[in-house]
Amino acid sequence: MTAVLYRPKKIRWVAVPLAVGLMLFFTVISFGLTGSAGFQNSNASFQRGDQLAMIGLGVLLGLGVLAFCRPRVTADDEGVHVRNVIGGYDLPWTVVRAVRFDRNSAWAHLELENDEQVPVHALQAVDKDYAVDGVRSLRALHSASHRA
Repeated sequence: MTAVLYRPKKIRWVAVPLAVGLMLFFTVISFGLTGSAGFQNSNASFQRGDQLAMIGLGVLLGLGVLAFCRPRVTADDEGVHVRNVIGGYDLPWTVVRAVRFDRNSAWAHLELENDEQVPVHALQAVDKDYAVDGVRSLRALHSASHRA
């Protein structure tokens, strides 16, 4: 069997426009930072650096939202590589006991031989049939590796 690659789909429909919106919002806000800073008995005023900092904050928040597009799972006959929002795992099929996607679970899990579970954020319940196909592909690779 060939290698498979799965990434979450619907989260992109939300994260990309939200990230762009945040960056635009903070950029527009930065243009409003002119004149007096509004403190009593002070000559403080907004400077160009304050505007740039506000734009930078929008970019950082936008990148933070885009981090939710980072998850992916790749698998082949040898093993599975899971990359989640934070962290990742490189596992041979010999340590994986089962590929699970429980009914009320937000995403799939790999159940390991030592009774630990590894979340697979790339296969999310909101992606419905796409996630089910991904789980079936992982299960097929898992069972093929255990038969060999």
